[in-house]
Amino acid sequence: MADRRQIHGAEYERVGADYLQQRQLRGGAAGWVLLAGLGVAYVISGDFAGWNFGLAEGGWGGLLIATVLMAVMYTAMVFGLAELASTLPVAGAGYGFARRALGPLGGFATGTAILIEYVIAPAAIVVFIGGYVEALGLFGLTSGWPVYLVCYAIFVGVHLYGVGEALRLMFGITAIAVVALAVFVIGMLPQFDIDNLFDIEPTAAAGASAFLPFGFAGVLAAFVYGIWFFLAVEGVPLAAEEARDPKRDMPRGIVAAMMILLVTAALMLVTAPGGAGAAAIAESDNPLPLALREAYGGNTWLADFVNYAGLAGLVASFFSIVFAYSRQLFALSRAGYLPRWLSRTSSRKTPHLALIVPGLIGFLLAAITQDGALLINIAVFGATVSYVLMMLSHIVLRKREPDLHRPYRTPGGVATTGTALVLAAAAVVATFFVDEKAAGITALIFLAALAYFWFYSRHRLVADAPEEEFEAIGRAEAELAGD
Repeated sequence: MADRRQIHGAEYERVGADYLQQRQLRGGAAGWVLLAGLGVAYVISGDFAGWNFGLAEGGWGGLLIATVLMAVMYTAMVFGLAELASTLPVAGAGYGFARRALGPLGGFATGTAILIEYVIAPAAIVVFIGGYVEALGLFGLTSGWPVYLVCYAIFVGVHLYGVGEALRLMFGITAIAVVALAVFVIGMLPQFDIDNLFDIEPTAAAGASAFLPFGFAGVLAAFVYGIWFFLAVEGVPLAAEEARDPKRDMPRGIVAAMMILLVTAALMLVTAPGGAGAAAIAESDNPLPLALREAYGGNTWLADFVNYAGLAGLVASFFSIVFAYSRQLFALSRAGYLPRWLSRTSSRKTPHLALIVPGLIGFLLAAITQDGALLINIAVFGATVSYVLMMLSHIVLRKREPDLHRPYRTPGGVATTGTALVLAAAAVVATFFVDEKAAGITALIFLAALAYFWFYSRHRLVADAPEEEFEAIGRAEAELAGD
């Protein structure tokens, strides 16, 4: 008979050494520089496409305000996550943090929200990759689905080969993308005209002006797209079990990545619409090459270069978020929240099923919808819900466990993460404001997952999973202290 126990309304089973031996990741594969590169890679596609849809929702002024607010939110959140990741360095990351602070239900809710984000985001990115390929006229393609299939097949395949190889390749692709952004900025600066930022005609909405053509409501509507400049940087802690020294490297890696992303976001937000006009690029799947063509009055070698090199940015984010969804799914499965077979690892210590199954789902979503803006909204809904829960976790742990060993401490403490929490809650509301149907469907999927946990998986959790053992250690320490 298996050793079973009940904690916080959940039932745990002892599974033995064989179970964990079949679910091992390759440790020591990444130092802080690779982790910083991973953080930039997660996000850099957001500089190449996606953010510009915010121009159609809020105009340049609305998107500017939304982006500044979201930059504050992400910066505050990254400082909070740096502390949590150094304190609880496990592959479950956000799920592990919330599990310690909010119990099994809170942990699963956070992990599920993150999983929604990371499964859907690559589907959105691959739609933009298809848009860039079609804009170049490559292979005579008139439909994007063959591109989607090739991307998933190749880049999931690289991850199956090994994490060290995947991270190094990702780092190289990201470097090409950063060069492309630099070339774009240099090319657009001579064409910059401040009037181009305000060329969207004001509507009759409340507060509408040249600065806010869609009024005050446009600012909230643009939140989703301001987020796209930074979405997924919070995934760096998912590499904790594969880092060389997570307690030291995690804070350095994620903070360095955020600093780089703040610079690239500012440059794109100003130079692209400033050179081409906000109206021209507001609804484009490949806004940077289009911006260059509009600014220079036709096709140029700069536009072609950014178009080709821009594919590297999109591929870098697609490639790295595949890593993220596999680690989040791996951790939830290893702990029994999702079917345990999904967390088995191969002889190369890669979670092969956790890579393949979400990849199939993402490919189908991209091929069926072929709508990058819709998929962005779904991904952002999952992301913002997870941000609320992770920041709440930081605050709870600071209050409830003030003596917990924290190798890194968040500047400003709970005031910093409290700021991120308030802005994240506003962003959750914004997802319904932009696309009520998409957010509603995603909310129903989220609730269905919670029902699965409540009626099924909470009775089948694994006591030996690292994220769950942190809880057991914490309880034992509290008992020894006489709490």
